[in-house]
Amino acid sequence: MSIDTDTREENAEYGTVQKLIRRLKPWTAWIVGGALVLFFALLPVLNFSLPGVLPGPTYSPGTLQLLALSLLFASLALSYHLLFGTAGMLSFGHALYFAIGAYGLGMILGNTSLGLVPAAALTLGAVIIIAYVIGAISLRVTGISFAMVTLAFAQAGSVLIRRNAEVTGGEEGLTLNITNVPEALVGVLNTKNLYWVSLVLLVVVFLVVTWFEHSRAGHVVTATRENELRVRVIGLRPFVVKLITFVIASALAALVGMVYLLLQSGATPRASSADFTLTILVIVVLGGVGSRWGAVFGGIVYTLLDQRLTSLANSEFIDSLPPVLAIPLSEPLFILGTLFILVVLFLPGGIAGLARRVTPRGRNVKDERAALEEADS
Repeated sequence: MSIDTDTREENAEYGTVQKLIRRLKPWTAWIVGGALVLFFALLPVLNFSLPGVLPGPTYSPGTLQLLALSLLFASLALSYHLLFGTAGMLSFGHALYFAIGAYGLGMILGNTSLGLVPAAALTLGAVIIIAYVIGAISLRVTGISFAMVTLAFAQAGSVLIRRNAEVTGGEEGLTLNITNVPEALVGVLNTKNLYWVSLVLLVVVFLVVTWFEHSRAGHVVTATRENELRVRVIGLRPFVVKLITFVIASALAALVGMVYLLLQSGATPRASSADFTLTILVIVVLGGVGSRWGAVFGGIVYTLLDQRLTSLANSEFIDSLPPVLAIPLSEPLFILGTLFILVVLFLPGGIAGLARRVTPRGRNVKDERAALEEADS
C-alpha cells in the first residue's frame, strides 16, 4: 500500500510539473525574443566585435548601418511571410509596395513642406489604397495566375519609376531631401538613432503579424490556404480575408521602405524589381516557410551573408586562387545561390526547421508524430 501511495504521489507531482512546463512553453519564445530585443537595443552602446561578420565594433556607424539594414530585411521578410507563409499567396510583386513606400515618402518630402510624420502617414494611406485596388484585381485568380498578375503590376511600377526621371530620378535613383527630416535622423553620427528606429519597426511588424495570425481573419485565411472550398462551404468569404491580408502585408512592406529611405538616404529602381521580390522569397525559404522567427533570422542571416560575401569576393585571398575557383567565388550571388540550393536540399525547413530538430521540444513533437504514424500503420 505504501509503495502504491508513493507511486501515485510521484505521478501526481510529475503531472503537475508537466502541466507547468506546458503552460510555460508558449511564453518561452517570447521571453527569449524579449531578451534578444534588449540585447540588440544595447548594441550601439557596447563595444562588441565579430571579426569576419561585422565590419567593426557595434558602436561604429558602419556596423550599425549594416545591422539596421539586417533588421529592415527581417521586417520585410515578415511582411512577405504574412502573405506567403500564412495565406499561401505566392506574389512576385511584393517589392512594389516597398518601393512605393520609399519613393512615395521621398517624393513627398522633396516636393512639399510636410514634415516626416505627416508625409509618412500620407504615403501609407496611398499604399493602402493602391494595395486594395491591385489586390482586388489580382485575387480574382489563384495560384500561378495570381503570381503572374502581381508580377505584371510590379513590372509596370518598375517601368514608371525608371521612365519618369524628373520625378523619381530614373536609373540614378531618388535622393532624400533632408530639409523636413528631424536632425536626429540625419548624418553618420545619428546612425544609431536610425538603428533603433529599425529595431522598433521590426518589433511592431512582428507584433502586427502575430496579432493577425491569431485573429479570426488569420484563422480563416490559414484555413483558406489549406482548403478554400471547405471555407466557402461553411459560409465564409475567403476573398475578403485574403484581400485584408494582402493590404496589411503591403502596408507593412511600405513602412519598411520608408525607413529604408531614411537609412540609405535614397532609393534605387531595384527596389521595385521582381528580382528584389525573389530575394525576399529566398529569405523566407532560408528562414523557414511558415515561421515568424524563421523570417526574422532569415532576413538577418541573408543580409550579413550578402554584405560580407561581397567583401570576401573582392579580397586578395579569392584573387590568389586558381581561375576555376576564383571566377565563381568572386560572384557573391553564386555563393548565395549555392547556399540556397544546399538549404533546400538538406534543410527543407530552413533555419526554423533546424532549430525545431535540435531543441528538446522539437524532438518530442517529432517522436510523437512518429509514434502516431506507427500506431496508424
